[in-house]
Amino acid sequence: MLDRRSHTDFIKAKAAALGFSFCGISKAEFLKDEAPRLEEWLKRNYQGKMSYLENHFDKRLDPTLLVPGAKSVISLLYNYYPEKDLGRESDLKIAKYAYGEDYHFVVKDKLKILFESIRENIGDVDGRVFVDSAPVMERAWAQKSGLGWIGKNSLLLNRQMGSFFFLAEVILDLELEYDGPVKDYCGTCTACMDACPTDAIPEPSVVDGSKCISYFTIELKEEIPADVKGKFGNWIFGCDICQDVCPWNSFAKSHHEPRFAPAMEMNSFRENDWKELTEEVFNTIFKHSPVKRTKFSGLKRNIEFVLKERD
Repeated sequence: MLDRRSHTDFIKAKAAALGFSFCGISKAEFLKDEAPRLEEWLKRNYQGKMSYLENHFDKRLDPTLLVPGAKSVISLLYNYYPEKDLGRESDLKIAKYAYGEDYHFVVKDKLKILFESIRENIGDVDGRVFVDSAPVMERAWAQKSGLGWIGKNSLLLNRQMGSFFFLAEVILDLELEYDGPVKDYCGTCTACMDACPTDAIPEPSVVDGSKCISYFTIELKEEIPADVKGKFGNWIFGCDICQDVCPWNSFAKSHHEPRFAPAMEMNSFRENDWKELTEEVFNTIFKHSPVKRTKFSGLKRNIEFVLKERD
């Protein structure tokens, strides 16, 4: 028991030193409560054209299929709330998480350091690190480990910092001290559900991914359906509406990660800059950004769609 406690204390202290805002740990076990929810969500076709979400159903629910002999799931939060909301000054907007360098690289670099530190200080531990790029139900694990609760917009909410953070995991074959879940503090609030312009939140904590503005502007590779014309506002990559209206995000404080700082050009971008964006400028500004996922052609499609909404 002493080893478990000392190992747990070491991991949490190291995570904090690496800049993670919160670290919680849960027992690696089959997510029996999530299985019927995931099945129903897929049955309703809420994944839209995101067919990759239909794959690896068992792996999403059982961490031992990702790491043989897994004993613990370490869940971590990494803040990305910006010092300056570029959307307040620009006519066209991108989601806050995409202002700076791609989080997959930034957070994974820190996870690798954390994992190596665990091996150096604790011993021959087997495990894997994850940042939104493998079949891991990160919100379920974060909730189980007490980092927050699942809000009505289906995002994890934390009382101290809201929801503008990235989730990451380390799955290990090491027994540790486990944290427990916290209560739901949404109460009767439905601000996120009421604010969604495409009605993508049909019931509390369930999002119809095929109706989300983020889906249309990032995941959908074909033409955006005409029936959502006039509903995007100014969002050309992602959407923060359900987070911006959430009362818990009044507690959000700006991050201290230099790699999340927006490219210099982004600070002065206005509607004409977006309209006249060339592929060369796109490749320069968004070279290491999540925005590159939609490619130049996709971003131009989004810009044109939003501008036509005003016609």
